[in-house]
This record gives sequence, C-alpha cells and structure tokens, in this order.
Amino acid sequence: MSGAQRVCLGAFAGAHGVKGDAKIKTFTETPKGVAAYGRVETEDGARSFTLKIVKVLTDGFVIVSAPEIKSREDAQALKGVSLYINRDVLPAPEEDEFYLDDLVGLKAFDETGAALGEVKAVYNFGAGDVLELTGIPDVKGVRLVPFTKEAAPAVAIAEARITIARDAIELGDEEPPADED
Repeated sequence: MSGAQRVCLGAFAGAHGVKGDAKIKTFTETPKGVAAYGRVETEDGARSFTLKIVKVLTDGFVIVSAPEIKSREDAQALKGVSLYINRDVLPAPEEDEFYLDDLVGLKAFDETGAALGEVKAVYNFGAGDVLELTGIPDVKGVRLVPFTKEAAPAVAIAEARITIARDAIELGDEEPPADED
C-alpha cells in the first residue's frame, strides 16, 4: 500500500460565471463526493475550502461555491490546484470495494502464484480504471491492465497482493497478423 495519509478528491478546473464559482474535476465515485467530507485543503495544506455544490455537470465535473473564493479572479487563479482530505474521514470500503490509492504498491501475481511485478499507478482515461504494472519478469517497460474482475480477480489489501490474469498482461504482445495480398 502507498500509505498515503491524505486523499485527493479533485482539482480546480477554472472559474465559472462572474461571482467566484469554480469548476472542479472530481476524482470521487460520485461528483458530489468532492464536497461530502467537510473542508478540503490544497496539497501543501496552506489553504482550505468549504465547498458547496452549485451544479453537477457531465463527465465528473461540478460547479462549486466557497466562502473562501471571493471573485472570478480568485477562482481562475486556483486552476490546477488539487484538493485533499485526511484519509481517516473516509468511510471504510465495503467488501470487494477499494480505494484506488490502496492498490498502488501491491505486489502482483498470476493465477499460479508467479510474480508479475507490482502496481505502480492507477489511471482512468474515461473507459474505466487501469492498473500500471512495473517490474514484470521478462517484460520491458510497463503494462496497463484493466481493473476488472476478469483481469484482476483477487485483491488482498491486507496481504499487499493482487492477482492479475496472465492473459490480461499478454494482450498486445502478439505479433500483428501478416497482410495477405
């Protein structure tokens, strides 16, 4: 596990309107989650905000107001600033649910128990969560594996291990079919 004590819930994406509302890209399960756990802080902890959801937009964005943001210029100046909370205010995940941050650093093994490196990062490019695996024996570079039940059938956070289907890693290793003329 990464051992992070703080969790990033979202990032300012710019100003909205003329009264100091801000647009935020959320990294929470539901967009309203960015404001659900109380005050959020900047990464360095120098500033904090009490967010109130004004409107939920599509694709994981929300419009928020906060008394600490006084003008459009204030909101625009925050663009790119990430928002964090202390990990201990989050509820414990349900069975078969995981905080993505907890997956980083897990040792990966295939179905037979053979080592497959470790999870370096978790991404979501819009089509679902993807695990970045590094240190895979006999494989140069990294492999991206979908975080699905088929590709990652077992996760044991307490044991710091994840099972990855070997087929999920070998995708893309095959030679492309030869052109038939």
